[in-house]
Amino acid sequence: MSNTAANSVVLVHGGFVDGSGWEGVYHQLKEDGYDVTIVQNPTTSLADDVAFTRRAIAAAPGNVILVGHSYGGVVVSEAGTDPKVSAVVYIAAFAADAGESVSTLIANPPPGAAVPPILPPVDGFLMLDKAKFAASFAADVRPSLASFMADSQVPWAVAALEGKVTEPAWRVKPSWYLVATDDHMIPPPAQRQMANRAGATTVEVPGSHAVYVSDPASVAKLIKDAAASVGRS
Repeated sequence: MSNTAANSVVLVHGGFVDGSGWEGVYHQLKEDGYDVTIVQNPTTSLADDVAFTRRAIAAAPGNVILVGHSYGGVVVSEAGTDPKVSAVVYIAAFAADAGESVSTLIANPPPGAAVPPILPPVDGFLMLDKAKFAASFAADVRPSLASFMADSQVPWAVAALEGKVTEPAWRVKPSWYLVATDDHMIPPPAQRQMANRAGATTVEVPGSHAVYVSDPASVAKLIKDAAASVGRS
């Protein structure tokens, strides 16, 4: 492998959840010898989450494959310009451009698109309706785990939702994108549009928004493909 090879992976979760959902992906990557860091970003603001992610990148040995799910895509778009990052991988994520935020990207959903069951903000933080969490976020996750995810939600700050990217990593780094074709949080056509705009190497996988939980093998494979590609460059 060349000196651009990336043997470290940094995983960034999205809104309403913490990093524990990456467990399956983590084990798949560790079995293949990757150093893996899971960022427990607080989802209090984009700036805070980017700072947490940049610290994880700095601490990782060697070059990094930076991976974001959902809102984590905005975080890695902003943090991924770090010189240690060799590639950025989006998992059913918001691949935001300069000046964009989750808030701007979801402002005009296409007709007929599923509407995420986000409750009105309380003290500046958002939650999903627990009764609708499984159907919208984790329809292909085993019911007991989907229930746990609903009941262990991390409040997502409106400030994070509104945080805007300045210089998106995908404009300067190679990128990969996994489209979850049964996603009811981010419409698959929107995922495809963002992936195409980023010029990302794209795969489509049958799965809910929580595809990283329900199908860790497919997610890990895309990450390993990205690592292998930059390793050959």
